Amino acid sequence: MITYASAQGVPFDNTTAAAIFDYGNAAAAAPGSPAMPMLPAYNDTATATAFTTNLRKAELPSRVDESLFFTVGVGLFNCSGVGPNNTRFTASINNVSFVLPSTVSILQAHYHAITPAVFTADFPANPPVQFDYTAQNVSRAFWQPEPGTKVYKLKYGAVVQVVLQGTNIFAAENHPIHIHGYDFYILAEGFGNFDAATDTAKFNLDDPPMRNTVGVPVNGWAVIRFVADNPGVWLMHCHLDVHITWGLAMAFLVEDGVGVLQSLQAPPPDLPLC
Repeated sequence: MITYASAQGVPFDNTTAAAIFDYGNAAAAAPGSPAMPMLPAYNDTATATAFTTNLRKAELPSRVDESLFFTVGVGLFNCSGVGPNNTRFTASINNVSFVLPSTVSILQAHYHAITPAVFTADFPANPPVQFDYTAQNVSRAFWQPEPGTKVYKLKYGAVVQVVLQGTNIFAAENHPIHIHGYDFYILAEGFGNFDAATDTAKFNLDDPPMRNTVGVPVNGWAVIRFVADNPGVWLMHCHLDVHITWGLAMAFLVEDGVGVLQSLQAPPPDLPLC
């Protein structure tokens, strides 16, 4: 196997691993070295994208109750006296760099109704400013996001569609976006800036794949859809671990529905405290 890394000019440990499985019939094996497969280059975006877009599923919910547009990417925080040029890496969704709460979890705060001191429910449905997200040179005015612990509220049972738009702020990269608590349908992927007028026609509404992670293409976009039928607080984040610590995350707060089966259960009596 070989790793896939999309960021241009960013060094990493490009180690390729190989293994031989012995099924107990070694005597019948041909002598000499085994034939090695032809693997794509580590930065072969076309091959990686072709593989993921060929996965298929079905039974897509047709209506859309919440239509969201999220920009994802990395940037820099001004940090006097720390890091190169007095900056440090950060990341964000819709210009909000997610800050983990330091007292109690968001879920605990939601259940016990102590939200004002822990989080706010004003995560933006769209980026605060529209710009050329995948331009070669994005203005430095967009490089520094705002830190915050914000959630986006969803009604129980709402059908949610999210356009995930990659950005070229500081450096473009493929971002594997994962949602806790849900699988989702991947309707389409593409490169450049998402254009609803033309790209909506590319949606696979017949047999889209269902997954819990989607790789937003480098300098590109992906569109997902899911049904918010799991009450609670669910983190959506980039699965590159360092990007979570930089703030490339947000949380959906799914409200209770009707009855016990559609409502958040009480915490167990032995729940460990933070």
